[in-house]
Amino acid sequence: MRLVLPRLYVILDRALLTIPETECARQLVDTGVRWLQYRNKTASSRELLASAKQLSDAVVPRGVTLIVNDRADTAALAGASGVHVGQEDLGVEEARAVIGPDKLVGISTHNRAQFERAAATSADYIAVGPIFSTSTKANPDPVVGVEFLRQIRPLTDKPIVAIGGITLERAAEVVRAGADSVAAIGDILRARDPGARALQFIEILEAAIHAPGV
Repeated sequence: MRLVLPRLYVILDRALLTIPETECARQLVDTGVRWLQYRNKTASSRELLASAKQLSDAVVPRGVTLIVNDRADTAALAGASGVHVGQEDLGVEEARAVIGPDKLVGISTHNRAQFERAAATSADYIAVGPIFSTSTKANPDPVVGVEFLRQIRPLTDKPIVAIGGITLERAAEVVRAGADSVAAIGDILRARDPGARALQFIEILEAAIHAPGV
């Protein structure tokens, strides 16, 4: 059965958080966020596992999907819902072998060739980006643009997650172009009230999907 993603996919990037991960996660979940990814590029393996397990214990029992970025071993040990791998990480099948057949595996892609290869794997969903210019990565890949979503949408039935520089003002056009879900990072985590900002995203995305002609 095809995986159905919520319209909003929030990435908890430790580098952007001003409050503890679990506190921010609870605020987001309280306002309706149902899919979180934990990204921490600087923690030691021990620290990453401790934080991921704390997050998992806080949100998974509430019916929230928690994905760990990069590390399939950490995701498995923390009791997370799955892992998200990049082009330099373990491949989809290797990550699945580590995390187990019942967990989710997502993969990032940045061009058509990578997307086509990902579509041929057992990945549960494929992330595409950066759609717009982004400041949340030190060395971002080239911007692919909204039109790229329209070009790749017919290539797979797998859910597509759009990522990279997506703000509240740009979210609607991204789902109209074919993305199943929108990954938001800075626009939510840098907001004065991340939960309230997330709720705005959810409302705008749902309205965009149900608009005439969509």
